[in-house]
Amino acid sequence: MPSLIKNFFFKLCLVFFVFDGLAEELETEKSTFVFTEPDFSRPLRTSPSENPQRLMEKSDYPLNIAGFDEPLTQEYVKRYSTKASLEWLSSIMKNAEPYMAFIRQRIEERNLPWELLYVPVIESGFIGNSRSRSGATGLWQFMRNSIKPYMKITDWLDERLDFWKATEGALSKLAENHRALDDWALALAAYNMGLGGVSRIIKQTGVKDYWELSRKKHLKTETIHYVPKLLAVSYILTNHRKFGLKLNWERSPEWTRINVGRSVDLSLLADASGIALSKLQKANQELFFNITPPDNNYLLKVHTSDAEQINAVLENTDIHLIKYYIYVIKSGDTLSALARHYQVSVDLIEQANPGVKPNSLRIGQRLLIPALRDVSPYIGARPNNEKIPLNTTQFTDEYIVKKGETLWSIASKYRITPDALANANGMGLNDTLSIGKRLKVPK
Repeated sequence: MPSLIKNFFFKLCLVFFVFDGLAEELETEKSTFVFTEPDFSRPLRTSPSENPQRLMEKSDYPLNIAGFDEPLTQEYVKRYSTKASLEWLSSIMKNAEPYMAFIRQRIEERNLPWELLYVPVIESGFIGNSRSRSGATGLWQFMRNSIKPYMKITDWLDERLDFWKATEGALSKLAENHRALDDWALALAAYNMGLGGVSRIIKQTGVKDYWELSRKKHLKTETIHYVPKLLAVSYILTNHRKFGLKLNWERSPEWTRINVGRSVDLSLLADASGIALSKLQKANQELFFNITPPDNNYLLKVHTSDAEQINAVLENTDIHLIKYYIYVIKSGDTLSALARHYQVSVDLIEQANPGVKPNSLRIGQRLLIPALRDVSPYIGARPNNEKIPLNTTQFTDEYIVKKGETLWSIASKYRITPDALANANGMGLNDTLSIGKRLKVPK
């Protein structure tokens, strides 16, 4: 019985290590995970001991990045070699299975050090929609202010969650750091704390060696531990059999990208193609609404083995791949007003209704409005001679704006006019709402 209790407690701790930090949700309304490492029981040494012991010999796959013999690297090899930590690494590498072959191929194409394959282990635990408490997002943990020119964030998507573009961006950034600093350990340090920060420290100290800067504690504590962690993880995972880990690299799929050419609802694409919706969603986690953007340039990521089925559906223009509202034009209606109410762009309405022009709408004309969200029916434009009713509603409660919301969508929730909501908050109808803004609303 004591053995069973001990085993149960060990597994419970492991689950806590892997899933500690579960966040409520992304701004994109997707669930996301905060990646945390096992909480080691005692602090790591940051300087050599009196009699440093070499814990491991170099593997048959020698490291390209210098520092394996450093005491802090050896200490991390020891720590990551414990039973609990090896279980933790094993769970991370299950997360990595969809991405490993793709990342390895990109590293080989660029002739970069193979250790970079394991940077997402340190950054995100290979959780595709990981989000740190500081806001860093995705496999490679990009902050909003560090994504240009590699990625973009729009009303439709956050490309930090696009594993293809994020991988290309991260490897480009690391390669640029190496060109600037001529040292891979320093390039990784710059990935962690910024190229400008590392360059300033080198200029101030006159020292251009990561390990020397670490020993003298010129770098941030997190950065001092960053490269030793990566080298230790790289060594253990490359020699996984030596450590009793069973990793299956064959499960990593081949990927391709398809230009969808129009806005597509992934749920309808899944139904029409027979490909599981969860499979498409996991491959394209950057999409806010599971709908591809209307710019005709979006590249959908799919398993190569599924590409033929997906292409067959996309090429069949008789298959409708987005849901629509049907609206009959009334006097005074405009595309811009319809777009605001249904929370879509004018371009998207025009795309759904070929030949329709904003300045030539006809009364009685039927329009297809892409249904990206559930909204109340549009009652039509107010006649020019109709006076806006005085507001007698008491705005005594408070509402916090969420991503993608507008005055129209919030007014619809409270069954009031957008004009009344705007007036109560000293705003104009066309003012932009920022996430987190507090609005006065009816009780």
